[in-house]
Amino acid sequence: MLAVSALMEGRDRAEVAALFKVSVRAVDNWWTRWQTGGRDALLSRTRGRRVGEHQVLSEAEQAAVRQAVLDHTPSGLGLSGQLWTRSLIGELIFKLYRIRFTEPGVGKYLKRWGLMFQRPDKRAIEQDPEAVRVWHEESWPAIRAQAKAERGEVLFADQVGIRSDQVTGRTWGARGSTPVVRRTGNRFLVKAMSAISTKGRMHFMVFTESFDSKTVRAWLADHKDQVELHFLPSYSPELNPDELVNADLERSLPHTHRARNQAELASETRRFFHRRQRQPHIVRGYFGGRHVRYILDE
Repeated sequence: MLAVSALMEGRDRAEVAALFKVSVRAVDNWWTRWQTGGRDALLSRTRGRRVGEHQVLSEAEQAAVRQAVLDHTPSGLGLSGQLWTRSLIGELIFKLYRIRFTEPGVGKYLKRWGLMFQRPDKRAIEQDPEAVRVWHEESWPAIRAQAKAERGEVLFADQVGIRSDQVTGRTWGARGSTPVVRRTGNRFLVKAMSAISTKGRMHFMVFTESFDSKTVRAWLADHKDQVELHFLPSYSPELNPDELVNADLERSLPHTHRARNQAELASETRRFFHRRQRQPHIVRGYFGGRHVRYILDE
């Protein structure tokens, strides 16, 4: 506007250009825009394309593809595989709208849609989403309220098996040559059961024999005034914080010594649980897992 005002006062184009440190051509453009559109034509405009301008897919088409990627696996939509790649999303777009994209082109849309390439969580196909919803919204709140009213303690329990031929962790080795871990050819198994609470308490037992269901039911019947048993939804281990104890156990088994017999393996397993019993802050930390934080929510 100041440059146009200077021209209207009779100043020379070259003089105005020198004053505002622009080219004479720029001054001419300003003057032309002033004459054709007035003040509004001189207001600064955002450079480049507007968001969504010249997109090959319409907003509705983009929303449909994005939702399909979030709600379905490729195989569920007639494509191959269980995990989405840029190539498969390109195939989906072609299948729906007969438009072909390069992988970088698909990548630009994915970035615009706020999608990221991530390692997925695994879920059993037998899991019942309605049962999981009921657990979150009805069953667990009722159990928590009952325990609070009766001044009881809720323990999450699980059983795990530890095999003698199980190798955990990583080691160093020459590039291109896989390291070899020597272990006994005599295979054996130890079982453990643990139960943890949000207060940081842990109970456990390590055993080698099997318990039949009749023995367990009989014990529960004898202690019905002290113990009440509730079951998580089937095929939903991610809802149980004690699963994180099992994973911790498998990671923590000694790397410097491998058990040579069942008694040594049982001893190593007991040492792990005794150590965690002395570390209530770690036990409480199991409840901070992404899928089990609901337990701490009031």
